[in-house]
Amino acid sequence: MYKVAIVDDEPVIVRGLTMTIQWEKYNCRVVGTAGDGQEGMKLIREKRPDILISDICMPGIDGLTMIAGMKSEFGPMQITILTGFRDFDYAQQAIRLGVTRFLLKPSKMDELDEAIRVMIENLQRQGIMGTDGESENGVNTGKTGNAGDTEGGGNTGSTGNTAGKGPTGQSAENAPGYSAIKDIASKGAAQTAPGNEPSDKDAAGEDREAGETDSPASCFIVKNALAYIEENYREKLKLSDVADQIYVSQWHLSKLLNKHTGQNFSEILNNIRIEKAKELLKDPSLRIGDIAEEVGFLDMAHFSRVFKKQAGISANEYRNTILGR
Repeated sequence: MYKVAIVDDEPVIVRGLTMTIQWEKYNCRVVGTAGDGQEGMKLIREKRPDILISDICMPGIDGLTMIAGMKSEFGPMQITILTGFRDFDYAQQAIRLGVTRFLLKPSKMDELDEAIRVMIENLQRQGIMGTDGESENGVNTGKTGNAGDTEGGGNTGSTGNTAGKGPTGQSAENAPGYSAIKDIASKGAAQTAPGNEPSDKDAAGEDREAGETDSPASCFIVKNALAYIEENYREKLKLSDVADQIYVSQWHLSKLLNKHTGQNFSEILNNIRIEKAKELLKDPSLRIGDIAEEVGFLDMAHFSRVFKKQAGISANEYRNTILGR
């Protein structure tokens, strides 16, 4: 069966989506739910779902960066965004990053039905058939889980549940949260892009190991990573700090940085720091030790080694050359 994850900070929406949709009908099962972006990424890395239904307007997250991170790292995964954020430009950006459908709350069940069917068709084009055990995209169909232990989330595909009933056996219409999602994205508010569905030829060429490293999502991630490093180079910055900010694993970020810049994280960070140091060295009133600390080097000896490696001469020699001494 196809594995589904649901991420939303509104418990009634999570419960409604989990219990009301007849997931068995689509050969799907909910493997977990989460109530925020960080828990959502943890869930996705643990369960590696085929399908994600998620809000993007949750506390403490940058929605577009989260989308880019997920599509870059988990390329075959299909995403439908379900949100109350009504911004057409935002929706277009999300679709460019690889989102299958962008639905506005409140919405109609037939729009969710269409979104699920399109996501499954896209997976099938990629050769991912939702079989039990390990599917072709390397996803293990393990035990149903719930990152946040949200009540009602989980095994909607268990035997004994009749069509149209939730895990407790109650009818969908009476299930908690039904009214909240019965009309999820009303008034025809689904925003989609023509040609968003990949062709068989395009799907066959996908890099399933970790998403396409040169996809729009991956380019977006690299751009944001470099901007974050540029803004925080003075700090004691680690690769994990940057990865956490842009919702990807350290391994995937390292791979993307090497692919797009030809440098590893340390080289990128040191290059930025040394370029900033060169600017400060133009001011003769500043001590070199203070400059080293200002650009993020806590060890003067380390700064000296890195500077000479980057510039070919020592910091003092560089200053003398710049100042014409």
